[in-house]
Amino acid sequence: MSLHIDMLYLYNVFESIVNLNNLKTVCMKTKISFLVVLFAIILFHGFAQETTKKPTKEELKAEKQKQIEAMVNAKEFVFVGRTALPTGYKSVNLTTNTNYMKFSPDTIDSYMPYYGKAYGNVAYGGDTGLKFKGKADEYTITKGKKNYQVNAVVKTDRDSFRISLSVSFEGTASLMINSNNRSPISYNGDISAPEKPKEK
Repeated sequence: MSLHIDMLYLYNVFESIVNLNNLKTVCMKTKISFLVVLFAIILFHGFAQETTKKPTKEELKAEKQKQIEAMVNAKEFVFVGRTALPTGYKSVNLTTNTNYMKFSPDTIDSYMPYYGKAYGNVAYGGDTGLKFKGKADEYTITKGKKNYQVNAVVKTDRDSFRISLSVSFEGTASLMINSNNRSPISYNGDISAPEKPKEK
């Protein structure tokens, strides 16, 4: 009888140990699974933050400079003036006036207003402006320490225009136009990419 009780007791103890080990195993597996899930959540959260992270001012500036460099080197951009600076006259605000000078690899298309002295019977601000389109000769681009220098000459039947454009690495620009029939004029403005033609 005593031996039977001892054997039963040992069996119960053994069964308790086995159950305890099983419980430890289950707890260990549960803990490992929890840690794996937690690590995955942290990793995904970090990746999501990285992909939605807003670019810094330095990154935006660097990207803008790359765009400007690409446009200037390709000779594909548009200058739009904000202010006209006539020789001998006050500056003129151009923000409400349509104006542009389109640069392409072979031609330059100008639609700039003119204020200043014309060598003829044209009064101050009374002519049709510096509106011309033609082949660009002596077309050069030079990169300096702080800007790009774009020079070109466009000849038409009525006049010859010497164009000098200084472009900062951020896109602000200063344009000067000299011609045979008018006094020089300068413009302050910006360059941007040309508009893509709309698909029909």
